[in-house]
Amino acid sequence: MVKLLIISVSCAWLGVALLVYLLQTQLIFRPTRALHATPAALGLGFEDAYIPTADGQRLHAWFVPHTAASATVLFFHGNAGNIADRLTTVARLHELGLNVLMLEYRGYGLSSGRPSERGTYADATGAWRYLTVERQHQPSDIIIYGRSLGGAVAIELASRTAPRALIAESTFTSVADIAAEIYPYLPTRLLLRYEYPSVDHIQRVSAPILIAHSEDDELIPFRHGQRLLHSAPDPKRFYRLRGSHNEAFVRSGHAYYRFLDQFVGRAATDGSHD
Repeated sequence: MVKLLIISVSCAWLGVALLVYLLQTQLIFRPTRALHATPAALGLGFEDAYIPTADGQRLHAWFVPHTAASATVLFFHGNAGNIADRLTTVARLHELGLNVLMLEYRGYGLSSGRPSERGTYADATGAWRYLTVERQHQPSDIIIYGRSLGGAVAIELASRTAPRALIAESTFTSVADIAAEIYPYLPTRLLLRYEYPSVDHIQRVSAPILIAHSEDDELIPFRHGQRLLHSAPDPKRFYRLRGSHNEAFVRSGHAYYRFLDQFVGRAATDGSHD
């Protein structure tokens, strides 16, 4: 009986490990294709942009201009849905007097291809080139802003460019750290094909950094935001959000966006924060 129990438990363990290995792409990336709305639903003018990548993909994005923009936000969303699910964010940033480029990763929405870690980095590069080359925006006028998985993409891009500022909201230190917390009984670091080592990439960011995280985040624990802050070079700031992972930016209300406005303005004047 003991041998049978050991064999049964071992088989179950191996089965779970195999599923995690085989299904990790589906666990990390959860795209949807159909766009249920556009910025026009909120009364915002916008342009459809189609951005090529170095490896041959064609990405869809929305460029939402502001008539008196003080800067441009390059926004990277989380792992699920598509850009149509982020209209509230577009509206809030527009209210702050900012242009917004809302990028769709490969395999999401109207973008071609299939998502991957390397692919999202290439997508970010394509979006940066679109703003700086095609639209001729100065790097010092661009704020790289990412939420959740998008924070990892934003941090990586900011580590090799020179934006005005970086904002990483509700972001993890690495996929390996998150996986080890969800599956503590598995050798996740051996099973994973994805890394997103934000805690390493952030050390190479030279722009002012804002880390925002909620203590109520049930998906990415608060300690991830604290560790990112600790690893980030100066100048850096931290904002304590309120609410769950998917609602913190809303629940935190206008106070959060006032803080963002002050952070962006301060980054423009001297690139440093006390």
